[in-house]
Amino acid sequence: MRDRIFEIIEVSKDDDKASTAYDTVMMIVIIASLVPLAFKSTNSVFKVIDLISTIIFIADYALRLFTADKKLEIKGAAAFFIYPLTPMAIIDLLVILSSFSFISNGFKVLKMLRLARTLRILRAAKFLRYSKNLIIILNVLKKERRALSAVATLAVAYILVSALVIFNVEPDSFSNFFDAIYWATVSLTTVGYGDIYPTSTLGRIVTMLSSIFGIAIIALPSGIITGGYLTEINNYKDNSNT
Repeated sequence: MRDRIFEIIEVSKDDDKASTAYDTVMMIVIIASLVPLAFKSTNSVFKVIDLISTIIFIADYALRLFTADKKLEIKGAAAFFIYPLTPMAIIDLLVILSSFSFISNGFKVLKMLRLARTLRILRAAKFLRYSKNLIIILNVLKKERRALSAVATLAVAYILVSALVIFNVEPDSFSNFFDAIYWATVSLTTVGYGDIYPTSTLGRIVTMLSSIFGIAIIALPSGIITGGYLTEINNYKDNSNT
């Protein structure tokens, strides 16, 4: 029985209709539970949606805890103590706890800017468990983490260098170094909000160079992720055909 429960609650296989139905229902519940977050006010319908989704999330958490040894591939009672400490289990628990009123009231007393409501956005992270496409993307990020880390390091270094240059070239336009970092980040991503900008000729030249090199740096992770995604898709198709 526990073996079958584990097969159903895990990401569905192409030939497992029960598991596919379970994943579909859970994704619908997650989407429904996120709808109230798009509104500042609440009503009875939203409260019912929140109550039903919370009950379903609790049941899902209980089933996953019930089959924790199979998920972690650890025999004995240790699996049931280790599972609650895994990343997805922590997200599940935070999602559940954020729905209880006494948690929300406690955060309001501490003036935590309605953190309990914000925590419910973590429900979107539950998609990572039920969507095959998201799992493929996560696999790509794991396999390409070294290349992406190198690009991230290059981007951070470039931001700091650009910020130092512009901060010294254009001291009147930037009240502090953080403003220069903000400008460098915006220039790197070629967003260009226009709230902070250089006014001197030399400062504008630095901005143009920063934007040009920024395009090249931003393009690198896109190529890495696209190449890894295509490779992962081909591997998935090959595994499905065998």
